Amino acid sequence: HVQLVESGGGSVQPGGSLRVSCVGSGFTFSTYCMGWFRQLPDKEREGVAGMESDGSTSYADSVKGRFTISKDNSKNTLYLQMDSLKSEDAAMYFCAADDPNYLTSTDVATMGMCEYNSWGQGTQVTVS
Repeated sequence: HVQLVESGGGSVQPGGSLRVSCVGSGFTFSTYCMGWFRQLPDKEREGVAGMESDGSTSYADSVKGRFTISKDNSKNTLYLQMDSLKSEDAAMYFCAADDPNYLTSTDVATMGMCEYNSWGQGTQVTVS
């Protein structure tokens, strides 16, 4: 059973940087698509950055050149380095995994070639 736990959110001034992390357990971390999504209250969830099992990455246009997704398979940890933060980046950030064994998920989001169906609880990022 996939479990994802985010950390590292917080408050930062515009132009600042923040790194959020996600520790995964219950699955072979290195073989899964992993990604970051964000959501504001009463807004649709937005895919921010994704990484496929081969290491290829994809980014939302709004964060290209400012955000970097990476992972450390030895630590089962996914990262999102956020630089040059803007007020519009403020949101709840969620870590997600594309679990091919979870066929009954009702919460699925597509980003790149992956269909994310397992979610962490989120970490809040505030930019002000």
